[in-house]
Formats: sequence, structure tokens, C-alpha cells
Amino acid sequence: MNPSHPLTIFLQLFERGSLLLMCLFVLTRIPRVKTVFQKEEYRPQDLITVTVIFGLFAIFGTYMGISVEGSLVNVRIVAIMSGGLLFGPWVGIVTGLVSGVHRYLIDIGGVTAIPCLITSIVAGIVSGMIHLRVPKTKRWFYGIAAGMLCEVLTMGLILLLAEPYALGADIVSKIAVPMILAQVMIGLIVMLVQSVEDEKENVAAKQAKLALDIANETLPYFRKVDSVSLLRICEIIEKKIGADAVAITDTNHILAYSGFGQERYNIGHEIMTEETKETIRSGNITIRNNDADHRNDWIKSMIIIPLQEKGVVTGALKIYYLHAHQITYSLRELAVGLSQIISTLMEVSRVEQIKAMADKAEIKALQTKISPHFLFNALNAIASSIRLNPDKARELIINLSGYLRYNLELNDELIDVHRELQQVKDYVEIEKARFGSRLQVEYEIDDETNVKIPSLIIQPLVENAIVHGILKEKGKGTVSIRVKNEGDVVRFEIADTGAGIDESIIENIRSGSMPSNKIGLSNVHERLKLIYGQGLGIRRADKGTVITFAVRKEDQA
Repeated sequence: MNPSHPLTIFLQLFERGSLLLMCLFVLTRIPRVKTVFQKEEYRPQDLITVTVIFGLFAIFGTYMGISVEGSLVNVRIVAIMSGGLLFGPWVGIVTGLVSGVHRYLIDIGGVTAIPCLITSIVAGIVSGMIHLRVPKTKRWFYGIAAGMLCEVLTMGLILLLAEPYALGADIVSKIAVPMILAQVMIGLIVMLVQSVEDEKENVAAKQAKLALDIANETLPYFRKVDSVSLLRICEIIEKKIGADAVAITDTNHILAYSGFGQERYNIGHEIMTEETKETIRSGNITIRNNDADHRNDWIKSMIIIPLQEKGVVTGALKIYYLHAHQITYSLRELAVGLSQIISTLMEVSRVEQIKAMADKAEIKALQTKISPHFLFNALNAIASSIRLNPDKARELIINLSGYLRYNLELNDELIDVHRELQQVKDYVEIEKARFGSRLQVEYEIDDETNVKIPSLIIQPLVENAIVHGILKEKGKGTVSIRVKNEGDVVRFEIADTGAGIDESIIENIRSGSMPSNKIGLSNVHERLKLIYGQGLGIRRADKGTVITFAVRKEDQA
């Protein structure tokens, strides 16, 4: 068949277009390039990458062109249009301009040099406009049509600018149909790349299944969120996603850490990395894919995702790798899904634990109000006062009835602080009647402290100060109950001059390892922590123990 026959030219063009399609297919199998093609928003470096790729395709298309009567029949417009359609005007325009100038420079004075320069630039502009204005699903069709029109423009310019006219007409008669029909390759290239983008949906489905598998496996450990259960959760995530280390933090401390370097971190270790602090401050995901500046030089890739409850950042999920470029698109989506699941499960667990703590508190209250020992001591104190001081006996009866009525009406709702303090005063008066001058109680209550607090928060602390503080020492002792208005918060302090708490007890309370039969301080600590995010502040003083907690006024809604 004649080499200049339109059918021969078309087959040769289709062969070169197929080679272009094959090269692009191979590129989409390279993970780092594939990740760029799968993005919905592109960084400047991503746009530079795809511009270089399609620019080289356009230039190679020119070099692979078929010489027909002094013209080069090629697939340059296919590459330009594809780049602009897929990645926007900047890629299209730059690719068209560079490849058009290149085409002009290698054939200055040629019959088709100027027409090819003009249509290359036009193709870049038009493809960018289609990207901006045409729905994604229809770009392949509009791309083919626009490519054909660009080649029609090329033929018109050749006829207009060729000298002699007969030469231009001869060239157009041979190459017009093949070059116009070859623009079908634009649609194939666009659909190929879009199929790579559509793989995100399949990836998302697989990652969703993996996230649900992890959620199902970790679910039992959310029934009681403590250092042991959180460590097991980290271990499961680490194994399932192939990470080198996984950690969970609150806003200040590491709650659990599993994997490489585990021996360096203790539970309660303060967060040191600026990346984690910034993630918690901003609520944004932090990704480092080749981190040379991290304080631990063994970490090369990391992703830190904030954990949120009711829109407030309460901690972070951290995933580490020893090698660079491990944070792929699919892993990012999986990590985000995991963080959402963990946040939800922790919030549900927190609600359940609040309910459990309220139930424990109610049980404790019932035990107190029906305790024969307590009632015997209270009634004995009243009986002792009847003959010697009837008025005092009458007051003690009122105190006891008020104390018992409070406990009988107890529920898990927040109550006015003054009502709680009245119950404390009733309890204290009964105890003072029993121990006489050995027990002194001082009150420092600021005005305008009208906040609501959980029931049975202050009384157990006062009881602990008396029983385990004052009565453990010989002689007199003082319990101080202070409620201070400090702007946005109301601060509570119960201090005693007794024996002083053991550091081991403080540590057991903080770690949640107090024996189940000693739920006084531990119960109050856990309830406050679950409701307000922070538990009791407990410290041994030079003489006795000081226990504090704070309630934000904004938490009253």
C-alpha cells in the first residue's frame, strides 16, 4: 500500500498512539505516579510532575512523526489535549506551549511549522477550559471533538499559509482524515487515567472492610478504656496495617504505644513531638513521608490523625514507619477511618463508664445510708446528747435526716453545688458529734459559685480526709473545704492535717488499679475524668493530704 495513502498514515498514527497509551499504562502502575493520578486536588509539585510527563509525550510524539511531503504527521495534539483534560489548564497550556515551540524550532520555515505551533497552544487552552467546565464523565467525548476541531484548524492554517497553495492542498489531502480520526486516542487516554482514579473507590471499599475488621477485633477492649486495653488496640492496628509502631495519646500524654521503640515510652509519658502537638492544636492531619528532621531518626514516615469527641480534639492516633514514602493515599484513608471509629468507640465507652461509675456511686450511697455501723454511731451520738444537750441532739437528728433524705433522692443528674455542700455539712456535724474536739472542719466558700456538679463528689473526699487522714493520727486535726470562684472555673479543695496519703495509692488511682472494694477516691477520680476530662489532683502535703478538682462553668449546659 502507498506509504502516503490516508489509511496507511492512519494505521501508523494509531500505532504511535497505542505506544503512547501503553507507556501511560505502565506509568500508572508505578505507586508514586499512580498516587498523583488518583488525587482530587493537586499540589504544585504534582502539577509539575504530570506536565513533564505529558510534555515529554508530546515532544516524543513529534519525533515519532511520519514525514509526508515536508510535514510531520504525529500525535502531539493527542498528548496536549489529554494532559489538559485530565489535570487542568496549567498542564494543558504549558504542555501545548512547550511542545508547540519545540515543533516550530525543529522545522523553522517548514510548511506546517507555524500552523502546528498555533494549534498546539490552542489545544492547551481548549483542553484546560473543558477540564474546568465539562463534567468529568463527559470529558473524553468533548476531548475527542475538540482534538478533531484543532486538527481541522491545523489543516485550514496549512491551506492559508502554504506557499505555493498547491503544496498545502496536497499535504492536507493526504493527512487531514488520518490526523482528525486519530484524535479518538484522546478518549482512550482520558478513560485510562480516569479508570485509575476510579480505583480509589475500590481501594476505599477494601480499606473500609479492613477498618471494620479492626473495629470488630478491638471492640471488646473499648468496654473499659485503660492503659492495658489501649495497648492491645494499638497492637491490633499495628499488626493489621503492617505499621512499625502505633500510639494513642490524649491531649498531653501518651496513653499507649506498641511497636518499634516501645521500650522508650512509658504510659503517661508526656508528648514531646511538635508534630503531635500541632495536630492536637489545629485538628488537622499531619503526614511526613520522608522525615529527616524528626527527633527520633528511625522514623521516616508518619501519619498523625486527631481523635475527636463532640467536635473537640481529645487526643491523636499516630502511625509510624521505619522507611520513607509509606503513607499512601489508601493508608491515609484507612487511618482517617480508624480515627473516626476509635473516636466514636471511645465516646461510647466514656458514656458507658460514666453510667457505670454513677451506678457504683449509687451503690456506695446505698451502702452508706443503710450501714448499721454508721447509723449506730450517729444514733449513739444523738443519744449521748439528749440528756446533756437536748438542743444539740435535736440538731443532730435534723442533720441525720437531711443526710439520709439526700441519699434517698440521689440520681445521676448534676446537682447544685450548695445542695451537695449541705449534705457534706450534715455528714460533718454527725462526725464532729462523735469525735468532739479531735475534729475541726473549716469552710471557705466564695460567693457566686452557682455551678452544678455530679452527686456524691465532695462527701467521699471529706470522709476520706476524716477516716484515713485525721483519725489515723493522735490528737486534733483539721479538714478544710474550699470552693473558689476563679473566673471561668470553680475550684474545689479538700485538705486535711492528718497522716498523709501514700504515694502508691496516688499511683494506683491514676492508673485505675485500685481494688474494687476501695472505690471511694478512685470512683470520684474516674467520674470526674470521664465527665470533665480531668480527674482529681492529689498530693501529699508536709502535713496531711490536699485533693483538688475544677469544674468549668461552660460545662453546665
